[in-house]
Amino acid sequence: MASNLHRYVFHFLYLVFIIAFLTSCGARRKGTSSVRPRTESGAYGKKIPTDASDARDRPLTRSKIENYADILGVPVSELENRELYQFIDKWMGSPHRLGGTQKSGIDCSGFVGILYQEVYRKNLPRSSREMGEHVKRKYEDKLREGDLIFFSFGGKNIDHVGVYLHNNKFVHVSTRKGVIISNMKDSWYYKYFVRCGTPKI
Repeated sequence: MASNLHRYVFHFLYLVFIIAFLTSCGARRKGTSSVRPRTESGAYGKKIPTDASDARDRPLTRSKIENYADILGVPVSELENRELYQFIDKWMGSPHRLGGTQKSGIDCSGFVGILYQEVYRKNLPRSSREMGEHVKRKYEDKLREGDLIFFSFGGKNIDHVGVYLHNNKFVHVSTRKGVIISNMKDSWYYKYFVRCGTPKI
């Protein structure tokens, strides 16, 4: 009887682990490429990782904020929140770690939560799914700097979140590439895109 109890406990804990992994923002999407992202050299030797198809070959040789404007394909004057880009610059390239909250390893919802605390002085739910339930939904063409965009790489439920910047670009934590700027309209992201909006806080 004791052995049966141990078996039930083991199966229960295993099931809890699988559910937690699949519903976290670290769930790996189907067809993930093993190709490492191209990184562009920014000012002061800084690297700005991007896998956005329309930003990979842009030369980055100017100031940090000008380099971010180049990556996003907009004038510097459109980067309204400089504190946002300072925050992104500090975390850029930090690796993914499921449940992590440090620069040595962080997951997507952890990154977005810390970003909102430090840049916008607002608290968000911890998981990407909960964040998705607490947004004022928008159409894609109404997105503004700082809005949230959500993906479902593992099935029907939201399991990934990023922060919208400009010109379809967003910053997020990729499971393979860490904190990176991507283009939501690139096919390997857009087919998993499910929702976007402004947090109701």
